[in-house]
Amino acid sequence: MDQKISDERIHQTFRKEIFEIFENEPYAKFLGIKLTDIGEGTAAAEVQVQPHMLNSHGTAHGAVIFALADFVFAAACNSYGKTSVGLSTTVNFMAAGKAGSKLKAVALEEKKNNRTSWYNIKVESEGELIAAMEALAYRKSRYFVPVEKMDKPIPESF
Repeated sequence: MDQKISDERIHQTFRKEIFEIFENEPYAKFLGIKLTDIGEGTAAAEVQVQPHMLNSHGTAHGAVIFALADFVFAAACNSYGKTSVGLSTTVNFMAAGKAGSKLKAVALEEKKNNRTSWYNIKVESEGELIAAMEALAYRKSRYFVPVEKMDKPIPESF
């Protein structure tokens, strides 16, 4: 029988490398998004709303809010070192992000199996809920960290 390495063990072994990969994600860096934490199925990040990120009403553009939420979703669903891609997202905008404010996003894994995982994401600013997102990811069979170099595989539980 083929033995698999647990997602949790992979995360614990490669957490630093996974954090660095997402810390250096090109689009997030371009927007000024800063990854602040990554855990097993979780991630947190923040961005300062700059003048070029405003819409015609002088508030944070929805695309910036979505990008922050999508970034923590990507980091959370890839936090086990297994390549995961978004299948669908639903975002609800609750309040306007203010110019100059800091937006903070947190993604929490609600459920995961071998092929899919489900996340709830919140974007807040100064204690106010700005947006809420639900997201579904597809978990590919490929890893982007060198799991083949790990010794003594342990069975993965479902």
